Amino acid sequence: MKFFDRIKNKFNSRNKKNRSAQSVIPFRLNFLLWIVGILLLALTIRLFDLQVLNGNSYKAEVKRSDTSVQTNNVQRGMIYDSEGKVLVGNQTHQAITYTKGQNVSSDDLYKIANRLGQYVKVTNKNSRLTDRNKEDYYLADKGRLKSVLKHVKTTDSMSDDDKYNKALDYLDKHPGSWELTAQQKNNARIYAAMSGAYSLSTTYIKETGVTSKELAAVGEHLNEMPGVKIGTAWTRNYPQGKDIQSLVGTVSTTGLPSDEVNSLLSQGYSRNDSVGQSYIEKLFQATLAGSKSQTEVTTSGNNVTKEKVKYKGKKGDNLVLTINSQLQSKVQSILKNNYSSAGNSYSSGVYAVVMDPHTGAVLAMAGIDRNPKTGKQTVDQIGAINHPITMGSVVKPATVMGGLMSGVITPTNSTLTDKPISIQGISTKSSWFNKSGSANMAVDAATALEVSSNSYMMQLIMKEGGMNYSDGTKMTLKPSIFQKERYYFNMFGLGQKTGIDLPGETSGYEGPSTQSHVGSALDLAYGNYDGYTTIQLAQYMSTIANGGNRMRPYVIKAIRGTKSNGQLGRVEYTTQPQVQQVIPAPKSYFDVVRQGLYEVTHGSNTYVTGKALSSVKPSVSGKTGTAETVSEGHETTTLSFAGYAPSNNPQVVVALAIPGSTNDDGGANLNMAKQIFNAYWKTVKSSSGTSDN
Repeated sequence: MKFFDRIKNKFNSRNKKNRSAQSVIPFRLNFLLWIVGILLLALTIRLFDLQVLNGNSYKAEVKRSDTSVQTNNVQRGMIYDSEGKVLVGNQTHQAITYTKGQNVSSDDLYKIANRLGQYVKVTNKNSRLTDRNKEDYYLADKGRLKSVLKHVKTTDSMSDDDKYNKALDYLDKHPGSWELTAQQKNNARIYAAMSGAYSLSTTYIKETGVTSKELAAVGEHLNEMPGVKIGTAWTRNYPQGKDIQSLVGTVSTTGLPSDEVNSLLSQGYSRNDSVGQSYIEKLFQATLAGSKSQTEVTTSGNNVTKEKVKYKGKKGDNLVLTINSQLQSKVQSILKNNYSSAGNSYSSGVYAVVMDPHTGAVLAMAGIDRNPKTGKQTVDQIGAINHPITMGSVVKPATVMGGLMSGVITPTNSTLTDKPISIQGISTKSSWFNKSGSANMAVDAATALEVSSNSYMMQLIMKEGGMNYSDGTKMTLKPSIFQKERYYFNMFGLGQKTGIDLPGETSGYEGPSTQSHVGSALDLAYGNYDGYTTIQLAQYMSTIANGGNRMRPYVIKAIRGTKSNGQLGRVEYTTQPQVQQVIPAPKSYFDVVRQGLYEVTHGSNTYVTGKALSSVKPSVSGKTGTAETVSEGHETTTLSFAGYAPSNNPQVVVALAIPGSTNDDGGANLNMAKQIFNAYWKTVKSSSGTSDN
């Protein structure tokens, strides 16, 4: 019995424990569920705060806390002359710069600009201030923007940009309703410069003329102006004189040129970058600009927390020109000092080129542009490649070569009679010394060049055109004669682009070539119809001087890097002389022409035209030129010259032209040529040891 009682007691005790355990489990489970519920509620509240209440600010914070690459400008490559002298260098200045942070708002820029404007004065010379710049600054103040919007019609559906454009339109149409003070204009220039910068790119606020007072004030308040720094800037200087600017060009000082902004921005430039804006500086912009430095920048908000240089940048490569700076300066002075003696009341300028006939290297290129109406003269060295001029008799050697190559004359049978040319329906044309026919004489090709016979050249053209000339005959030439004449002229470089490595070259001017103008084919024969540039004259005479190779003119001798000490570094590129065409004519043809060019300066004929150069040593051969022209309604004359020296071993070619002269007897062209040849031997190459002819 006791046994069953013990079993019953154990069973009852176990049931009590089970009931007790069953009562504890629901309590623990409920407690756990309550905790989970509370945590879920807290998480929900936090997510609501993150995504709804402060979502935008947290997103901005994430974006602001980032690592990006900041770029900075490097020093521009320099330009040297053929002897290693600096033509265009860089002058270092202390500057005020601004590096734009990521996601900087216009309101931030407005505040920084106003703060910086208290310490720095920025003029239009430092930064252009357009009407749009003024309007953007004016509307950057939220109060002013709100006030302007009250005067225009807007709808809730309009975007902020549309509303802003409405505000701009209102300011344009109501200029009297708003005006910036002098201080605000100063601030507006700063604001415009900052606004034009890319994120994490550095732009110049003021790169020249920063005073010590400005530097001190800015340095003291840098912590109040995020992104503003005191840095270094470079501007171009010209140790050999500023005249060279008219050949090498200039660099922008107020940001990207307005007509090329979009194109340059697409190439990675910032709005306030300085770039080449003309001639060599522009053509070789990529070479001279170098590559910007790159710094890895870690930011938090608007604050930079870490900077690490990833790439130091590379200074722009240097250009070495074929130009000899000393000769260049002398030639420019020679033109200036002798120009007035030509009688330049109606002249439009004077131009000269000095070239190596064997390579095409341009040793000097000088020029003066003159406004005939005002008399104002400016240096215009590039005018030698883009100013077409009716050159006159200087082209006659090409006419003679055309006669030889077409077979109408030969080196041993080239004699014709110089006499006035009389054709029905065309006014009589003659040589300068034989207008009445009293000086009729037999001349061969060389003598025709010596006395500058117009009649001889016209007879050659008529023969080439199949016209049998006799006094008073009818004109039977066809318009195709123009094409034939120009074919030979082009072969030597006259009337087509030379291919020089400078921008803006022109091919010259061609007169009408119709049947009604066919009489002018006779004028074309002696250089009184088409227009050519001075560089074409130089190429043409070089082709004769070197025996038939038409060389491409060039001014870029080499591209070189920079050593660590700042001196010229290794050669990156060297220009090789380029033969554009070999004239398909035997040496005997060139001998005839070169003999004629020697006789021009050393001949004994009564009508020799270049005797003034006979005393120049080493010996000069060449051709003078005069062309009857009209300038400002007045009869004028173009004076020209193209020649080489020494006569029997040409080393240098000189070509020059003075359009619109009124003193064709003064010999200004020959005086200039004589002085230029002498300057060459004194500055470039000694004449000692050169053979004379």
